[in-house]
Amino acid sequence: MGELTTEESALVEAAKAGHDQAFARTQDWAAINSGSRNLDGLASVAGKLADAFSALPGELALAEPAPVTAIDDGGKEVEVPHGEHLHLTVRPDAPLQLLFTGHMDTVFGIDHPFQDLKWLDDGKVLNGPGITDMKGGIAVMLAALEAIEASPLRDKLGYEVVINSDEEIGSPSSQPLLVKSAAGKRAAFTYEPSALPDGTLAGARSGSGNYSITLHGKSAHAGRNPRDGRNALVAAADLALRLKAEMDDTMSVNPAKIDGGGPNNVVPDLAILRINFRVVTTEDQSRAERLVADTVASVCAKHDVHAHVHGGFARPPKPMTPKMQTLFELVQAAGRDLGQEIGWKATGGVCDGNNIAATGVPVVDTMGVRGGAIHSSDEFLIVDSIGERAALSALTIKRLIDQ
Repeated sequence: MGELTTEESALVEAAKAGHDQAFARTQDWAAINSGSRNLDGLASVAGKLADAFSALPGELALAEPAPVTAIDDGGKEVEVPHGEHLHLTVRPDAPLQLLFTGHMDTVFGIDHPFQDLKWLDDGKVLNGPGITDMKGGIAVMLAALEAIEASPLRDKLGYEVVINSDEEIGSPSSQPLLVKSAAGKRAAFTYEPSALPDGTLAGARSGSGNYSITLHGKSAHAGRNPRDGRNALVAAADLALRLKAEMDDTMSVNPAKIDGGGPNNVVPDLAILRINFRVVTTEDQSRAERLVADTVASVCAKHDVHAHVHGGFARPPKPMTPKMQTLFELVQAAGRDLGQEIGWKATGGVCDGNNIAATGVPVVDTMGVRGGAIHSSDEFLIVDSIGERAALSALTIKRLIDQ
């Protein structure tokens, strides 16, 4: 454990002292189902978050989601409703400007059987939906900011907080708010859980693109005149196979679903291919985008069908840039001085850190709690990590102020 200044020690102790309240908040928020499509549950959690974050100074609002469309099973483009996003702005004229982000939604839908909290190790490990990803992370963020606001440092720091309602589905309705809030910031911190239960951070991240490609053919009787038809389902299958064949070490291709078809005696005139790409670099992203365009054109020509491509790369790759490396090393040094050994590793997972990094702002996006088994009914929170990670954030923020 390193040597802390008197001011640092006081700040760290204040952050740790917020543990009990932060844990109580975590349990309260996690007890409400806030799956990405559960608009009522999201509204309930958003209200509780607004109440909690109103303890901070500044201008707080629940921002309207940006319009979002999707392709339905019938091939039509439809508008998809989303929840509101919490947005807080504090001291926009202060010398240091930072961005703090999190998400209130979970992957567990309103009818999912995983709804309750239970102890796995009395007082130490708690199992619950979204408790680690990321209701606990939001509580860590707030505890750290409350410690800063109670210190003499507060006037030197300005910041924005964005807690969105759609991160688990790619942040389609909050991306404009995230990009706008990132403008002019020295650094950003996102409160996803640590990449591993030992506190390891996620470093470089792959990018992710999702496409819905609608193929329009021509129906015909499968017995009387099948050659007059243009089979959209076969075209979609051919497209899936061609795209999958281009997968390599830096570009993964996952054809996930084909919607369409109908009675066995009708040549299907409609099919929708749902497909995901994961790419390591921005060059790989460009390659994937060209691949989609060229392969769709080729398949349309071969099968005499026409297509509509919807979607794209909502999460660009997040490489480990020199500015990012410097920020990670600052967090690592703060952790070392607190007795926390912190490293990082590249990951194929994506989050809002991808979008923030794409604006040129360095970001550490796994500043949340330690735990594991996220996105499953075994999700767990290591309770002691709440105060621990709040102290890590508070000390890191102070050292950014001191630079």
